[in-house]
Amino acid sequence: AHVVESGGGLVRPGGSLRLSCAGSGFPFSGYIMTWFRQTPGKEREFVAAHTPTGGMSYEDSVKGRFTISRDNAKNTLYLQMNSLKPEDTAVYYCNALDESLDWGPGTQVSVSS
Repeated sequence: AHVVESGGGLVRPGGSLRLSCAGSGFPFSGYIMTWFRQTPGKEREFVAAHTPTGGMSYEDSVKGRFTISRDNAKNTLYLQMNSLKPEDTAVYYCNALDESLDWGPGTQVSVSS
């Protein structure tokens, strides 16, 4: 079971990015797919989750700015990030909510002027 994240980059505060997570080797559509993020010296933290039935949940600091979605036909999870702030700077990872998949390489998001 593998995931590969992409779409990160360097943006100015207020900018937008769209992250993608491609899954393989597992029944993607049946999993609660989740975005996490990690900054140096800190634990990996929950960002957003998307259930197989379309339910979504968000960490408080990203509510109203980030939108999680999925395309089960493409085995792909997305994270649309708008109104980015410097504190969103992190490496972003996707996994199942129970972290049962192999961790991917992550994708670096840097928000700086």
